[in-house]
Formats: sequence, structure tokens, C-alpha cells
Amino acid sequence: MIRRVLAAVAALALAAGCGTDQAAAPAGKELILATTTSTQDSGLLDDLLPEFTRDTGWRVKSLAVGSGQAIELGRRGEADVLLVHSPEAEVRFVAEGSAGPRRLVMHNDFVLAGPAGDPAGTRNQPAVEAMRKIASTGAGFVSRGDESGTHAREKQLWHQAGVTPSGGWYRSTGQGMGATLRVASETSAYTLTDRATYLTQKPPLEVLNEGDKALLNIYHVIEMTRKAGDRVQPEGAKAFADWIVGAKAQGMIGAFGEGKLFVPDAGKDEAALGS
Repeated sequence: MIRRVLAAVAALALAAGCGTDQAAAPAGKELILATTTSTQDSGLLDDLLPEFTRDTGWRVKSLAVGSGQAIELGRRGEADVLLVHSPEAEVRFVAEGSAGPRRLVMHNDFVLAGPAGDPAGTRNQPAVEAMRKIASTGAGFVSRGDESGTHAREKQLWHQAGVTPSGGWYRSTGQGMGATLRVASETSAYTLTDRATYLTQKPPLEVLNEGDKALLNIYHVIEMTRKAGDRVQPEGAKAFADWIVGAKAQGMIGAFGEGKLFVPDAGKDEAALGS
């Protein structure tokens, strides 16, 4: 276990992420949760994890990285359970065979944020058209560039807009959402962000584009199995997955941030979300 924690922490350091420990939790059972920076930066984990520990006795070491990096930790057997928001990458990963069940947890949405003056004229445009206008005008755009779920969605939007972003107007931070919002704010640039982190961080940027189904942001929990490595704890993974889709956790998710940040979705028809 010590070796696995050290390996995961090393991966986290390379990703410039952050971790959350529950030092006051009971000693004994411990699992590693690889999750996204949005669940960390929004404060959601601070609400959920202590309650999970109290209810189950499992202590959690959380590693907040991009969804792509979280999936890689799972692939290497360096995480027991994943809470991620990159659906296409998740489906490919589960098909590889080392992961167990993948279950719907919650959603919020992405928004395109930018300077109040909106130099590219994107306000209230469909998301793809807004991205096309940013590129055609050369207005500044700051990308996470970290293979996170947010970055994956950004790349989808550029592709749909027929744009390969490059040049001085396009900057990649390689960091989490909070840091990327700070850079966009400092440079009066546009960026794609999940709504929860935007509302929590309160950057001096305006939400210019929202409500497009292309901006739906869906989170799943994925249990890892010992096919990923002998160090994986499937019992802990199942305990966490069962708990987060259960009534108590779903109620906490719905109430978090006065109900403005995440929508609980366990048991819903995923195809109907955002319609």
C-alpha cells in the first residue's frame, strides 16, 4: 500500500494536481480515489469524503488530476476507484477489461467564459460557433491542455468548428481548472470551464455561452479490479461506488452549493440528460 500511495502521489505531482487526506478518519482500511480537479476545486469532496468514511470505515486518499490522468492511474493499478467526466475516454477504458462497473453519478455543465467586452462576439452563440469566432478573430483563449475531461470537450468543440488551434492567441497551461481560470482572467482571454469551478472561484470573467447540449458535463464512477494490478482494492472501490450513487450521497450532491453546482443523476436515463 505504501508503495502504491507513493507512486500515485508521484504521478499527481507530475500533473500539478492536489490531494485530500482525512487525517481524522479511523485507521485501517484505505482506498485511493482518482478524480478530477473540478470535484476538488469546487469543494464537493470536502463535503462527501468525511461522510463516506463515517458511514463505511474506509479512509480515502484522493488524487485530483485531469480525467485522462485519473484513468491512467486506474490503468496502472494505482487507484482503486475513479470519479471522472470524460465519457468517450471512459467507455474506451472500460472496454480494455481492467475496470469494473461504470455508473452515472451526476452532471453539471461547461460554460465558455471570457472578458466582459467579448472581443470575438461570442455572447449567446452556439458553442461551436463561439469557438469558431474566437479562432477567426485571434482573440485569446486559454486551454487546460492536460487531457482532462474539460480539455477533451474543448478539443471536441474545436474539431466540430473545423479549427486546429495554434498561434499566439492560443495558450495551454497544462494545469487544473482553477489555475487555468486565473491565467485567463489575468490575460483577459476566453476559456472553457465547468460551472462548479467557475462559481466557486468567481473569476473576473463573464459567462458568455451556456445551455448548449454540447456543453453537458457528465460524471461517472468507475470501479477498478485486480486485473489492473494486485494492489487494487475492489472491496473499497465497490464501497465507494455504492455509496456515491446511494440516497445519502445523491442528496448531498443535490444540496451542495445550494443546489447550483451539480445535479444528482444516479439511476436516471443518461440519454435524456440535458434535453
